Formats: sequence, C-alpha cells, structure tokens
Amino acid sequence: MTRAFLFILVLAISVSSCKSPEARRPISQKTGSFIKISAERNKKLNAEESAQIKNIIKKDTSKTYIASESGFWYYYNTKIEKDTITPTFGDIVNFDYDVKDFNGNAIYSDNEIHPRDYAMDQEEIFTGLREGLKLMKPGETVTFLFPSQKAYGYYGDKNKIGTNTPVICEVTVNSIIQNQND
Repeated sequence: MTRAFLFILVLAISVSSCKSPEARRPISQKTGSFIKISAERNKKLNAEESAQIKNIIKKDTSKTYIASESGFWYYYNTKIEKDTITPTFGDIVNFDYDVKDFNGNAIYSDNEIHPRDYAMDQEEIFTGLREGLKLMKPGETVTFLFPSQKAYGYYGDKNKIGTNTPVICEVTVNSIIQNQND
C-alpha cells in the first residue's frame, strides 16, 4: 500500500506543479480621465485663442485676412501676382521673420533671428511657419497669426516664448532655390 500511496503522491505533485503562475493584476488601473481632462483643456485653450484671433481680425479692418486650411490666419503685406514658384520638398527657402505676441510686443525681432536658410520639410521649424512658407513666393511678405498649437505649443521655445503662447509672425521670403534632385 505504501507503494501505491507513494505513486499517487508523486503523481499528484507532478500534475499540480505543471500549472503556470497566474498573471499579476496591475496595482492601479487607468480610467482615461487624464486624457479626457487634457482634451477638455486643449479644447478650451483653442477656443480662447480662436476668440483672440477673431478679435484681432475684427479690430483690423484695413487688412484682408485669410483662414488657412491648416488652422492659422494670415494677410499679405506684399503680394506677388505673377506666376512664380512656391517651395516644395527639399527646396532651400531664404527668409526673414519676426515673432510678436498677440498684443504686438516683440518677442524676437528679425535682427535677432537674421535671414535663415531652410530646407523645406527637411529641418525642424515650428509647424505653422513651415506650412506658411509653402504658401509664399519670393518677394512676398505675409503676416501670420498662429495659435499656440501651430506655433511653439505646450513647451514654448524654452527661452522667450512660454507655454501655449499664440504668436504673430511677419515673414518675408527672399529667395527659393529649387531642389535639383527631383
């Protein structure tokens, strides 16, 4: 009988030891509330900035503002009517620009920034400016009103531009050198 008992005991231990351990449950479960709160905060910020832009446009009746498909507004200081090129991927755009807050206070003057060469869509530049340059021809000057999400966003520029700061940029395209690798 001891052999049979010993055999059953060994068999029972063998079968029970093959069971894999249960997965541990997370200590805390995410409810998605942070995402919801963040989305609501961003909607509120966007509505406030849109109201500011509409107020600027309403007060400035001497200009014809255009709403871009990308979510910013602009007007031409100098418009070139004849057909000329606009920049595409890889073109080198030489331009000057300044950055102001929505009260018209200078944040960066064009003297601080200096003319800049930019390889279209191949270098880092804030979203609104990149999209705005694509609308411009050599010799044109355009003033853009960028909401914060099209400008420097949540982080600012970590220098003079703070968190969620909408900006006004006056941009002049000096030249466009087309990419020869097409």
